Amino acid sequence: MFFLKNQNIALGLALLAMIFLSQFNFKTNDREIPILGFHGILDDKAPVIFSPKESLHYPQQDLEELLEDLIRNDYWFLTTQDLYDFFLKKAKKIPKEYLNKKPIMLSIDDGHKTIHTNLLPILYKLEKKYNKKIKVVLFINPGTFPKQKSKISTHLGCQELREGLKNGFYDIQSHGMNHKNLTKLSSQEIVYELVQAQTKLRECTKDLDPQKKVASHFAYPYGAYNQQVKSYVSKYYLSSYLYNDEILNLVCRKYFYEIPRLTVSRGTSFLELIRKSEGMYELKNDVKCQETTLVKNKKTL
Repeated sequence: MFFLKNQNIALGLALLAMIFLSQFNFKTNDREIPILGFHGILDDKAPVIFSPKESLHYPQQDLEELLEDLIRNDYWFLTTQDLYDFFLKKAKKIPKEYLNKKPIMLSIDDGHKTIHTNLLPILYKLEKKYNKKIKVVLFINPGTFPKQKSKISTHLGCQELREGLKNGFYDIQSHGMNHKNLTKLSSQEIVYELVQAQTKLRECTKDLDPQKKVASHFAYPYGAYNQQVKSYVSKYYLSSYLYNDEILNLVCRKYFYEIPRLTVSRGTSFLELIRKSEGMYELKNDVKCQETTLVKNKKTL
């Protein structure tokens, strides 16, 4: 009896351990991939400025904690081309070393200078500590590149982008030339925003990017798009991203030019970020998608 009792306790503990570990043991064939959308990175030591623009920026220390947690739990940090090749188009097989990892994408819009001053040092630090490189997708407006004579700038310059790309941390993609709402522009203006952004970003990085992966993907400024905008974007880019606080559902994916992203702001708690990154975030369109799939299956049968 004593042996059976101890055996039952041991089995119970093993079961609890399996349940706990299963929270972190995601497979790459899971149907949801979180794509987190950041903006600027706040310096923890700097005074807090409560302005509408600053509300989208995320605290440096909180971000470091999140990144360290993701590394410890063996996440796969996707680039835009990874997502396109392995999950959307399914043109390539997932490499064996990634098969038991949970995929996630970390994206940052607008190219604020704080990416270089407040984030890049963290990426170097965590690589040295864990021997793991974190990939971050930067959606950049080259129209904000500082002028040569300007000593003070609030945005990244070409040389700063090149440093992160050369060291394997940055996936540099397009956010339009000047961060304009494309739905309010003429056809000619839309084409200019799309083509000039791609041209300038590739000029900046051409010797570091022989395969022209830079500026192959796009994020709509303000998340604003319509049929005309999508039509033009599809002529110059392989895929495009929204900013709508929804998770990418691989079952529901219909279009490469409406990839959803989860919004991150100063008010997003660390716990909420963890929940989003672990796919435990409750989303609006998920049920509708499941219902649609069921109806289609019934019609097929």
